Amino acid sequence: MTHTVEKIGGTSMSRIHELRDTLIIGDRKGADLYGRIFVVSAFGGITNLLLEHKKSGEPGAFAAFANNDSGHGWHDRLDRAAEAMREAHGRVLDHPADLERADAFVHDRILGARNCLIDLQRLCSYGHFRLSEHMASTRELLSGLGEAHSAFVTTLMLLRAGVNARFVDLSGWRDGGDLGLDERITSAMEGVDPATEMPIVTGYAQCVEGLMTEFDRGYSEVTFSRLAALTCAREAIIHKEFHLSSADPKLVGEGVVRKLGRTNYDVADQLSNLGMEAIHPKAAKTLRQSGVPLRVSNAFEPEDPGTLIDDQPAEEPAVEIVTGLDLIALELFEQDMVGVKGYDASVLEVLTRHNVRIVSKVSNANTITHYVDASLKLLRRVEKDLARRYPSAEISSRRISMAAVVGRDLSGLSVLTRGLQAIAGAGLEAIGATQGPRNVDVQFILDRDALNPAIAALHQALIEQHQRPALCHAA
Repeated sequence: MTHTVEKIGGTSMSRIHELRDTLIIGDRKGADLYGRIFVVSAFGGITNLLLEHKKSGEPGAFAAFANNDSGHGWHDRLDRAAEAMREAHGRVLDHPADLERADAFVHDRILGARNCLIDLQRLCSYGHFRLSEHMASTRELLSGLGEAHSAFVTTLMLLRAGVNARFVDLSGWRDGGDLGLDERITSAMEGVDPATEMPIVTGYAQCVEGLMTEFDRGYSEVTFSRLAALTCAREAIIHKEFHLSSADPKLVGEGVVRKLGRTNYDVADQLSNLGMEAIHPKAAKTLRQSGVPLRVSNAFEPEDPGTLIDDQPAEEPAVEIVTGLDLIALELFEQDMVGVKGYDASVLEVLTRHNVRIVSKVSNANTITHYVDASLKLLRRVEKDLARRYPSAEISSRRISMAAVVGRDLSGLSVLTRGLQAIAGAGLEAIGATQGPRNVDVQFILDRDALNPAIAALHQALIEQHQRPALCHAA
């Protein structure tokens, strides 16, 4: 347990040439360079072009192919992704030989993927084969191009700088093997010595489980966590573009926001539930069960230790973070619900079937309200299903927001009472509020336009007024 496993995200990867001289090499020389395994994401924006835009939904190569585009739509989008890859490594590499090798790598992978998809379309033109049955594999094939490219380019860059870097490709490119995730990682790492070389590992790993089927775009953190667990890492480190801090500096001000410094996996799970992931919850579970502590640091402040996440309880009760997100309240009112079992399970079954993410829930004698992260279009289909099942029920959806106060131990702090007072003091109104017995979070339901001022008011009342400053400078 002498090495660390460290992950660099896509936005930071676009500045990997800067991180080479600070985070990766810095003042280190000789043996001090090693004992670190890096897991890399694709360069910023590349996965959007290969799949679809994560936020806007604009189709990439996969989305165009999946829509059974009979023209050249997916070809054009694949060309666009290839050009973006070349532009990305053109900003990182400066030696002509390295640029030539990187260009050849992109050409080989893009050509191979294109030929594979053409053959798949040709095969599925026969009635015995269905294109839809191969969509999951196609999505993984295209996604893996991004991480393979960034890992290869980073390896070239580090070798040119005198680092004994090693490209470790988990993407299964032209590999006929049928391996599970653990087998894929252990076989690729066989013979690798982190004490004398620096492995640069792809964030995507091809395996029989199909990472994207369960984790979709969160697969790189799953690879990262399994690698840390299987190699018995001393610590797992995620390098982000910012510190894990007490609130968004844009909402509360950079002068008052605090770096967390230390927290635990309970808090990390709450943040994941609120869409503010320090790490994917399944990846956190892997690290937690393996006894590997997680550190979240600012990639561009390598001298700062960041925030350590482990299983230790808080030394004393304290509010650690205030955050929030926009949601929709799906409400089912049924007078006949009183004293009748099964309504909860029935509504949950419909939401699960439509793949609706549930953030929180409240209920009383005749009403069940789920706070969900979904589009109104999707919820219209949910409402129709529920209406068929309960024709006499009143079913409605409403745009709301949730502000959440989170900490390892909130006991004895009267967070619910003080939070409602702070919201009222800011001239706002809480539609609802909940606090569970575990004392790790308190949730306040608000109108959409009240979320940001409510976060600022809660932060001011529960953190700024009651804790000594430990300022955090956002990247």
